[in-house]
Amino acid sequence: MISLTVPATGIVTAGSLEDINGIVAIVNDDVIVRSELNNQIRQLTATLQQNGTRPPPIAVLERQVLDRLIMKTLQLAAAKQAGIIISDVLLARAVKNIAAENGMSPTEFRVAVESEGISFHAFREDIREQITLTRLRDQRVIRRIEVSERELDAYLDKAAGQFTQRSDYHISHILITTPDGASAEQINSAKKKAEQLVVRLRTEGASFKEIAIAESEGRNALEGGDLGWRNAAQLPSMFIDILAGMESGGISNPIRNSSGFHIIRLNGYKGGERQIITQTLSRHILIRTNEITSDKDAENRLQQLRQRIEGGDDFGALARSHSDDKGSAIKGGDLGWVSPGDLVPKFEATMDALEKNEISHPFKSQFGWHIVQVLDRKEYDNTENVQRTQARNAIRERKANEEGELYLRRLRDEAYIEIRLSDS
Repeated sequence: MISLTVPATGIVTAGSLEDINGIVAIVNDDVIVRSELNNQIRQLTATLQQNGTRPPPIAVLERQVLDRLIMKTLQLAAAKQAGIIISDVLLARAVKNIAAENGMSPTEFRVAVESEGISFHAFREDIREQITLTRLRDQRVIRRIEVSERELDAYLDKAAGQFTQRSDYHISHILITTPDGASAEQINSAKKKAEQLVVRLRTEGASFKEIAIAESEGRNALEGGDLGWRNAAQLPSMFIDILAGMESGGISNPIRNSSGFHIIRLNGYKGGERQIITQTLSRHILIRTNEITSDKDAENRLQQLRQRIEGGDDFGALARSHSDDKGSAIKGGDLGWVSPGDLVPKFEATMDALEKNEISHPFKSQFGWHIVQVLDRKEYDNTENVQRTQARNAIRERKANEEGELYLRRLRDEAYIEIRLSDS
């Protein structure tokens, strides 16, 4: 059994809609039909049952699934307007990669997909939609996000101590929303509902997954509210302050912000160990190939230089006079102290296999032909650099989530949406 994303039928336009297929929603110039909604509900129900989660009442499931279809329709329309087109070549490459991840050839993968009762054409189109939505998010949200050094420093100062304590959290989430400019009555109603859900979760043994699917208005509701593993720096500070005092399996009190009231469940956490790495001090000589210098010529030249060094010639002097890497050549080929991941994989693998003071045989990377010598190694506490990188990525992720939610809200607020569930 392989893990597949089950595709939905496509959004149809009013002109192609048959009378027998009732409309459940009008979204600007598009419509969503009953057959599409039913298909999605069947698929989701099967997935929930397979995972041992009891589906919510059909009316609740209809609302959740229809809302997701509406948002997908809006995003696909926005992508089309933005000129985002996923070519058949790119789609074929993506499907090939998915097949490889499942340890199959493209032909074997197609057979596996169809053996689960899924149309391979529909599967491909679903992948096309997923790539389209990713491109839209990248264009409208991700590319506009910046993280300044001042912002990073301020975040790390505020989060001091978190990295040496709990560094990652696996949480689930329920959101009871309040509208913009909510009245006191609306706020109190949402708060009361959230408090009642907490009681059900804590004292009545209710399933968090089932409650999230049935009641949450968060983006991950249909996944049982599961947000997966998140680095501490990715989470809002109001969550971190509460999670720091919770144990696995704990349920928070309702947490209020501008979106509404949040309930979080701590599924697990990881500690913040020190990041000790091995750094390497090395130097190299590079010979690039071109119309005059072939691969064989470059390899032979480096083999001769290696023999001269082993015969007593100075590596640094030869690097200065022969290396095509001008940046390191003036320093005798010195690359300085490098950390894992700083160099291209082929170069790093060759360097890592060498003993101290050993010189490699000529080898080829994407830049040309090299010989490299390891001068020294040391253990280095890279925790601070790792923390800054994690924090920068986490801030970007948090901003992306926040801006992504705002973008989707704007799409919905600016759209004409008519729900016709009762008419279908």
